[in-house]
Amino acid sequence: MADLRLEIENLHEVVPDNALEQIKPDVLGAQKALEDHTGAGNDFHGWLDLPTRRNLELDDIKKAADTIRSEGKYLICIGIGGSYLGAQATISALGKQIPCHNTNETQIFFAGHNMSSQYLTELIKTVDWSSTWINVISKSGTTTEPGLAFRILYDQLVKKVGKHEANRRVIATTDKSRGALKRMATENGFQTFVVPDDVGGRFSVLTAVGLLPIAAAGINIDKLLTGAYKMREICRNNDLYKNPALRYAALRNILYRQDKSIEILANFEPALHSIGEWWKQLFGESEGKAGKGIFPVTVDLSTDLHSMGQMIQEGMRHIFETFMIIEDAPTQLTIPHWKDDYDGFNYLAGKTLHFVNQKAYEGTAQAHKQGGCPNMTIFLPELSEFYLGQLFYFFEYAVAISGYVLGVNPFDQPGVEAYKSNMFRLLGKTGF
Repeated sequence: MADLRLEIENLHEVVPDNALEQIKPDVLGAQKALEDHTGAGNDFHGWLDLPTRRNLELDDIKKAADTIRSEGKYLICIGIGGSYLGAQATISALGKQIPCHNTNETQIFFAGHNMSSQYLTELIKTVDWSSTWINVISKSGTTTEPGLAFRILYDQLVKKVGKHEANRRVIATTDKSRGALKRMATENGFQTFVVPDDVGGRFSVLTAVGLLPIAAAGINIDKLLTGAYKMREICRNNDLYKNPALRYAALRNILYRQDKSIEILANFEPALHSIGEWWKQLFGESEGKAGKGIFPVTVDLSTDLHSMGQMIQEGMRHIFETFMIIEDAPTQLTIPHWKDDYDGFNYLAGKTLHFVNQKAYEGTAQAHKQGGCPNMTIFLPELSEFYLGQLFYFFEYAVAISGYVLGVNPFDQPGVEAYKSNMFRLLGKTGF
């Protein structure tokens, strides 16, 4: 079985032949600090070996997911940042988020990632509360956005089905022993899963945080973990030319040192949109510190070629681009022949739409390179659980290496607290 691969042909003109060799000591030093657990933030290195943690909780996750799928028409996942982005990305990528896709499937909704009254009001009106479950995900239980959403939605569930039944239908993914949510779960009898102490939120997709809602959507989490395990083995290699995560991290830093301070993650499949949202948090929160960092931006192509295309092609030249490309489409649509060739597309008759989409990618990559936007491409053989597992682990490993090479701790996020302090002060919270 083929693996995820990184193609860098469109970087050759801006990355000298010896550039990888020059940065190699920094990259291998970063890898050693990560694997030996001597680097900054080493108490949050637990994600490294998640693909090998086949414990009883995985069986419990599957049992809980089976119960939700057999009894529930809707599951509302309440969380923000890493508490929902990985699950949303996987569910969306594998086509499980389209309501009309299969009405017999449990539909997964997300809440707690904003404070919009309109959003929650529409959600409350959309679900059938007689057949709704809630998975609230928070290490502490005191994060504002998910905390307020849980208050409102839990009260709604209690009103519709009663306290006892509501408590049976709430699953809390939280700290193993402390915190407001853990205390509430214990007192009310919620089923619980653990957010590991040694795994930060943005690295938590392969824990119960992501795996429970993913399994509840009918996705095979064993295959997801198998893909991640395969990439874990690949990432142990200290050869830059055989380890795509090391090479990606190295190239990003080479370009950053050439004043390429913005990275655009581009896809040609709408299914990958939410992968980009997960990637933005992973890289933005991991690298943006001490006045440093590559600013992560996403575009959906070819759609955004008609909006952002001009900026990418001819705007300020401080950007580079990484494409995510699916090589084999799960479905094929053939372009029909029209006797009256009104639109002039008969020259494409008989070809598949996927073939045209691939040529759009190739033409775009060439044009952007010619316009001064160097680019590289991550190829996934197909869009499946296995390759999403590889992709998640690839990006997690790469950002850890990239952050260390950059000279920051990729596992903390001190700046996130700034807006909270101001908000609490404006809301009149004691102590602020």
